[in-house]
Amino acid sequence: MKYDVAVSLVGRLVNKKVLLIDDDPDLGNLIELILKPLDLTVYQSCLGDDGLKQAYAIHPDLIILDINMPGMDGFEVCSRLRELSNFPILMLTARIHENDMLHGFNVGADDFLRKPFSKNELEARVRALLKRSNNHSSDQISYITTYGDPVLEICFLSKTVKLLGKIVGLSPKEYDLLECLVRGQGKTFSQRELAREAWGELYISDSSAISLYIHYLRSKLKDGKNGHQYIRTSWGRGYWFAPLNGDGVSS
Repeated sequence: MKYDVAVSLVGRLVNKKVLLIDDDPDLGNLIELILKPLDLTVYQSCLGDDGLKQAYAIHPDLIILDINMPGMDGFEVCSRLRELSNFPILMLTARIHENDMLHGFNVGADDFLRKPFSKNELEARVRALLKRSNNHSSDQISYITTYGDPVLEICFLSKTVKLLGKIVGLSPKEYDLLECLVRGQGKTFSQRELAREAWGELYISDSSAISLYIHYLRSKLKDGKNGHQYIRTSWGRGYWFAPLNGDGVSS
């Protein structure tokens, strides 16, 4: 397995922590060699359970996660990491089957990098994930939408959603989908646009995945009195979040 080991010194990402969870120490050393000149501090773990412990301890800005590892595999590690935080997860894999990629996205991965990879591709994906994470944190203000009665509150800072003052339990994928719709309220998103904008997926081959998550969101956002009134369907085009008019009610 060959990798491009030339290292660029351009475009530094200062004071960011990357946790690499991979059972191949040679590959780990190579990735550290590539990322350290970008002013990224790289931590390494060779096993899934140890990687979870390190993630709890160091709170990394990005995790690079192998799939095939002894003991706990990357899919299970990813699922457990998502219970801890929404930090970006880049999965490494030698697998090329589409089902592996879809499974990875379903358990919370943000992006995939196939082995073997080049230095430029690794750098580009790491930069994109850290930039996306920075953009989310730079404008994390409390966003409150009011529909008279009930009140739907979405706090981008804490990634919490409240309906009638009670917290609505959402999975990371459900929350990301809702935030994307709210930020672009009034705009109709196709299923492919939602997959890309909310989840970072370049494409989605099974349109039922977005439809299923929209169904989950609508069920959880029912107020028990007026039913669901937030996420609308534009038949044949996609979905949109109903904007507010000047009276603070949905239009």
